[in-house]
Amino acid sequence: MVNVVAASRHGCLALALFVLPIMAGARAEDAPQPAQQQPAATPSGQKASGAGGRGANTPNSPAVAEQHRLPPDSTTKQMLTLPGRTLDFTATAGSIRLFDDKGEPQADIAYTAYRLDGADARTRPVTFLFNGGPGSASAWLQFGAVGPWRLAINADAVTSSTPPDLLPNAETWLDFTDLVFIDPVGTGYSRFVATGDDVRKRFFSVDGDVNSIAVTIRRWLEKYDRLLSPKFVAGESYGGIRGPKLVHELQTQQGVGVKGLILVSPLLDFREYSGSSILQYVSSLPSMAAVAREAKGPVTRADLAEVEGYARGDFLGDLVRGLADPEATTRLADRVAALTGIDQAVSRRLAGRFDVAEFRREFDRKNGKVTGRYDASVEGFDPYPDSSFHHFGDPSGDPLLAPLTSAAVDLTTRKLNWRPDGSYQLLNNAVERAWDFGRSLNPPESMTQLRQILALDPKLKLLVGHGLFDLATPYFGSKIQLDQLPAYASPDRVKLVVYPGGHMFYSRDVSRQAFRGEVQAMMK
Repeated sequence: MVNVVAASRHGCLALALFVLPIMAGARAEDAPQPAQQQPAATPSGQKASGAGGRGANTPNSPAVAEQHRLPPDSTTKQMLTLPGRTLDFTATAGSIRLFDDKGEPQADIAYTAYRLDGADARTRPVTFLFNGGPGSASAWLQFGAVGPWRLAINADAVTSSTPPDLLPNAETWLDFTDLVFIDPVGTGYSRFVATGDDVRKRFFSVDGDVNSIAVTIRRWLEKYDRLLSPKFVAGESYGGIRGPKLVHELQTQQGVGVKGLILVSPLLDFREYSGSSILQYVSSLPSMAAVAREAKGPVTRADLAEVEGYARGDFLGDLVRGLADPEATTRLADRVAALTGIDQAVSRRLAGRFDVAEFRREFDRKNGKVTGRYDASVEGFDPYPDSSFHHFGDPSGDPLLAPLTSAAVDLTTRKLNWRPDGSYQLLNNAVERAWDFGRSLNPPESMTQLRQILALDPKLKLLVGHGLFDLATPYFGSKIQLDQLPAYASPDRVKLVVYPGGHMFYSRDVSRQAFRGEVQAMMK
């Protein structure tokens, strides 16, 4: 999930060196490395810095590192019976160890891989998937949409006590691509084997995170002789920051080409979702209007054409005029009230500028309810309806945590026969709190790398999927960003699809089925 304002997750949603033969010993080049043009406020993490080497806070003996090691990989044969077909495949739950430049172990990155039996590895695609947060494991994509087994996670029907029963997933992508789900360090069962703050600062940073996942992907490809396979990358939520940067790292530093990038409910630019940026209101208005219309009946993106036109036209114009123009402010506030169904007096008081938390509380405040952040079409009770400040969680996300965690642990330990010690972390808030987003004049964004990867490889394709009712990463924000791409990002290469649903739009059957079809068409 992504943290745009204050909350975090998954989510929705969504989580890099030279290709050399794998040697039996430690690999000095497998340390997380910073990307070029790193913000000055981000720790440099240079290979020669010694951070994570033989310092006082880093174990420098194999015996110490082995105390933290994950168990050996577990490989099992599986069979999945689905409508109209049966899939025989090999499942592997395991980890890849990363080292620093001195050969010291740094972290074990856990992965779950599914490979279809009998396929030609040279032509069979393989897709690497991760979620966001930062601090989210890949279970959301694995058990919500893509993997062989699925947990029903439609937010309007799931509670914390919902049985975590995994059932065969008729919409699994395994029919047309092998799948490798990656849990960045601090999520799932992935963990540090080095101690001290230096190693955490490197991994818990925008560039160090990207590098560690890129190295993991390269190492997996080498381990399973899949360097010749068509390769795809899929990321959700904060995966919108990770994804383009990761593909660029693979292309330019790891010697690994990528055929396609799939982004699910992505955030592409933090600068437009906070502070004084008026684009945050432009981005969220169509989704807020969609929530109001969904309350009266089914709605599609086509039904919002007028709202999108207003958001990027007269609405933006009146926002630019600002509060210095009372007439424009009143006009804007009244139109927003009409589109969202929120009381006109409230809209005028807020000058028609609703941040996400304000909309979530005001939309159905008369009934003491709040909307979801990940899916604003889902409502829950406000625990403090009379408070002057909001004290509520997310009714569209919080109930999913317990059943998803239980399902992930049960599958890994029982069906896949991999039994790490320690706790499984579905959503580790400590990772987000420790994350270095690059606190400088340039907040994280991935549009720079998106331009670069599309320009570097004219055959690379991009598919972006969003839910209409997602207030964590509104679809119209991605629409605005993608419209800024040069002509070489033509419609046959870059596609935005929007479905009914929220951040995890794939929790709705129709949306999940439609998105799977888009992914399959992309990989043909």
